[in-house]
Amino acid sequence: MKLLLVSIFYLVLIQTAFSDQIMVGASGGLSSIRWAVEDAMPGDTIFVQSGVYKEENVIINKPLTLIGINKPVLDGQGKWEIFTVSAPNVTIEGFLFKDSGKSSIADVAAIKGLDAHKIVIRNNVFDNTFFGIHLSNSDSTRIEDNRLTSKAEHEYQLGNGIHLWKCKTTIITGNTISGHRDGIYYEFVINSITRNNVSNGNRRYGLHFMFSHDAEYSENYFSDNGAGVAVMYTHSVKMFNNTFEHNWGSSAYGMLLKDIRDSEVLNNIFFGNTSGIFVEGVSRTVFDRNLFESNGYAIKLMGSSYDNIFKNNNFIANTFDVTTNSNLGLNKFERNYWDKYSGYDLNKDGTGDIPFYPVNLFSVIIERIPPAIILWRSFLVFLLDRAEKVIPAITPENLKDDYPLMKSNDLS
Repeated sequence: MKLLLVSIFYLVLIQTAFSDQIMVGASGGLSSIRWAVEDAMPGDTIFVQSGVYKEENVIINKPLTLIGINKPVLDGQGKWEIFTVSAPNVTIEGFLFKDSGKSSIADVAAIKGLDAHKIVIRNNVFDNTFFGIHLSNSDSTRIEDNRLTSKAEHEYQLGNGIHLWKCKTTIITGNTISGHRDGIYYEFVINSITRNNVSNGNRRYGLHFMFSHDAEYSENYFSDNGAGVAVMYTHSVKMFNNTFEHNWGSSAYGMLLKDIRDSEVLNNIFFGNTSGIFVEGVSRTVFDRNLFESNGYAIKLMGSSYDNIFKNNNFIANTFDVTTNSNLGLNKFERNYWDKYSGYDLNKDGTGDIPFYPVNLFSVIIERIPPAIILWRSFLVFLLDRAEKVIPAITPENLKDDYPLMKSNDLS
């Protein structure tokens, strides 16, 4: 065993010692990235000088580091996938990828990784690509500090900015993504970290989870996306310190949670969305210390959700704080601040002496008869809400906050 370890150590030293540097585009260097990749030995580093390179699809099938100097342009001419990576331990840094091919059948990408374990994609620009980065069956990957934009007019002409399928142990951080179908898309991805990204102006979702467990996304900014962020068919997700803004539309949400469980939604900001959070089929999830401000609906809580806890949140200037399609109270609200609360605090302990019922009658009516929204702010609605407070009949009696706060929570 000791002899085997020593042999491996010396092989690594030998490979490092004999790794080489190859120049492309410089005086005396090669003129083609493809030739450089073909000539390189595993572990070599290829430096590419500034310029425009039109080389169709370059296949990277050995461990290499490719570094662009002064952002060389790799032009797919609207026809080609630009890099296809099918080897581990590949680093791609400092390039501008533009005008990849488009296809309604194949997932054409500026960079596609197939079984590309330990790949690093860093500090690149992706301009008008179909899929920007598409990885499948690739573990221990890192995508950081890239900028991805697309300009297509129709959704069918768009792929996703960053797309991962069947991957493990992924870190996506510091990227800016706009104009794609989904900004970031995960499907069957386990153990991922998505941090400090900006995803805005995408046609569908800023971030889209499907069957992707044991994940964390934090300190991201999502705004002006077609439908916000969706986390679906997933468990064990931590969502904290994110901002969801200005996701407006008939089917738009700051965040859509569907059929997830055992997760956490902590310290997020939901501002100016049609719905802050849409909660359907969600169980055993904690919503703690979030700010819901100036949304149409702060929370849409469907009757299929149960055993969730909403605590220490602030609800400020929302048209409706909570709406539901069920008369059952299967979730718990406690110690939230509601700006619509009109109760009192006789013992001055900071907690209201009577419960707050966040679901008002008119929100229930709209849930059943959506066109009734045209009556909003009418005197009739005022009378209905006052009547419901005196003689509750339709709003769910058990959906209440028994300990509403008199002052807003300090969420700093």
